[in-house]
Amino acid sequence: MSVPKKDIEPEIEIVEEDEEASLLPTDEAEGEDRADQAESSLAAGRAAILGAVKHAPSQPGVYRMIDARGDVLYVGKAKNIKKRVAAYARSTGLDTRIERMLASTRALEFVVTRTETEALLLEANLIKRLRPRFNVLLRDDKSFPYILITSDHWAPQILKHRGARTRPGHYYGPFASVWAVNRTINALQRAFLLRSCSNPFFESRTRPCLLYQIKRCSAPCTNEIDFNEYAALVREANAFLSGRSKAVKDELAGAMEQASRALDFERAAVYRDRLAALSAIQSHQGVNPRGVEEADVFALHQQGGFACVEVFFFRTGQNWGNRAYFPRADQSISPGEILGAFLAQFYDDKPCPRLVLISHDIDDRGLLAEALATKSGHKIEVVVPRRGEKKDLIEHALANAREALGRKLAETSSQQRLLRQLAETFGLKQVPRRIEVYDNSHIQGSNAVGAMIVAGAEGFRKRDYRKFNIRSAELTPGDDFAMMREVLTRRFKRLLAETPRDAPSPLVGKGGEPQSGEPGEGAAPLDLEDGESPWPDLVLIDGGQGQLNAARDVFAQLGIEVPLAAIAKGPDRDAGRETFFIPGRDSFKLPPRDPVLYFVERLRDEAHRFAIGSHRTRRKRDLRESGLQEIAGIGPTRKRALLHHFGTLKAIERASVTDLMHVDGISAETARRIYEFFHEGTT
Repeated sequence: MSVPKKDIEPEIEIVEEDEEASLLPTDEAEGEDRADQAESSLAAGRAAILGAVKHAPSQPGVYRMIDARGDVLYVGKAKNIKKRVAAYARSTGLDTRIERMLASTRALEFVVTRTETEALLLEANLIKRLRPRFNVLLRDDKSFPYILITSDHWAPQILKHRGARTRPGHYYGPFASVWAVNRTINALQRAFLLRSCSNPFFESRTRPCLLYQIKRCSAPCTNEIDFNEYAALVREANAFLSGRSKAVKDELAGAMEQASRALDFERAAVYRDRLAALSAIQSHQGVNPRGVEEADVFALHQQGGFACVEVFFFRTGQNWGNRAYFPRADQSISPGEILGAFLAQFYDDKPCPRLVLISHDIDDRGLLAEALATKSGHKIEVVVPRRGEKKDLIEHALANAREALGRKLAETSSQQRLLRQLAETFGLKQVPRRIEVYDNSHIQGSNAVGAMIVAGAEGFRKRDYRKFNIRSAELTPGDDFAMMREVLTRRFKRLLAETPRDAPSPLVGKGGEPQSGEPGEGAAPLDLEDGESPWPDLVLIDGGQGQLNAARDVFAQLGIEVPLAAIAKGPDRDAGRETFFIPGRDSFKLPPRDPVLYFVERLRDEAHRFAIGSHRTRRKRDLRESGLQEIAGIGPTRKRALLHHFGTLKAIERASVTDLMHVDGISAETARRIYEFFHEGTT
């Protein structure tokens, strides 16, 4: 099945006035012209629907509405495709959103499925892939982190895990955030003393590491604990995470009392600390329902044309946190319709618990439960609770949704105010909807990477971030101006090819993590809002007059005009003393407490962070390929000594200068060079 391109066309194209219309008063002429065109477009859309109905199958499946450019406007499912599509052709009873969609529709495509359940699953998958502008779209759809206790080693390891569950072991979650996982793992290490180090690091140890000294590991690597005792700790940890927390705590409390009666106060103190760690985990979990063993709770709140879905995760009777989502949906769509579309997309690539609690009833609730059960392989209930503890969970989630949406609206309002002030300060013709910020990162020209970050009225838009591996063979190592020219040339050449400057419709991205700017790697179009252009309203360069001139040369060669500005670091790289360069104006500085200065510094710092992160990722890959010999003074002998002592490259990178000096053959000066290679000198 081919997937159409995902460019988006404006809902109704506005043409210039003809001669007859120009005889009327301007406002009336424009109004009549728009009305005539809207009516004509709607008639054309209905004609396309009627033509498609003749060939539509009377079976379950999915239909796609296509515009004149071949782009998908809407994806829907139906028990009978022919009847569903025919309903769009009626002349009355359609809301404004549907009429706008029909006005842009010029063709339909159908995919037949065996059952309506399969159609629902396919619909959710296609919406996530194609991101049609008239569907409810789930945004910020990253995978959730889990806690993994491995079972492929005699001394199991506890660690954070995200992605496919390919490694043998017990997985617990999902957790709402990495922060929640890290906090829980730290407490579990204090409670059960399980190791978190990698297997190579574990095998290379000759003495206990720092975690043993601070009582967060029992050091099985150096036999500070025997196999049976460590296995007992692993069983207790699995039992606690599996919901048998009360039994584990009772057992520890009994052991503490027994040690106290035997006057073994040191051992009793160990049990006391472990109990305190377990209590800390549960105290941070907030609501812990007694009658809900495993469930996801979804509550939706709408305000000001926006919607927020708050999700709580309960596993093994414990609260593993919550997360707020802000799906893109037309304000005319009902809460039940938004929630139904959200749930189908949410569970498209995630495991589903046996119970799903929702705040609003949804159409086809039974069908959704059947579809989720088909995917999961076990019975699933989708329930709108009316009373009792489950209703209390919904009310708690709704309160969080209201607060999260309130914060989001306040942040958006503040961001828009800053954008208006930025337009005034920089002399822009309009308030920027899309700002692109560029920076480079390298060490003496090696592993050079260019980075682009994007910001708008809603804040940073990480789906649109791009990195550019500098690959010009003629470039002099360390030439920042040439690197900037290469990055901007590649970025805007591609933009010109994909969306010419005068093109009326933007691209829509697939979403996901930040993409690369390399051909083939960054093939996903940008994730844009409805009607937004992919062209930036402002390009901000991290640098001074030289970088600005390099950008101007690129734009002149490509024949494009984009507002440009450069921000140069202050003396001694002090924040608050930056100098701004804008073509056609003298350089200037902003007052130290100017909100626009803080705003631009945040943009610059985010680009710097992303550039350095991309550079370090590339450098680590090269280190794995070429070894540590890239560091001055490190040859094969010292490389072997470092790896034997620390076990992994990651452990070497985390080591302090003092730790490095403990390695045979590593002097204080060599240790300093190794440390600075991993932590300093990045431009």
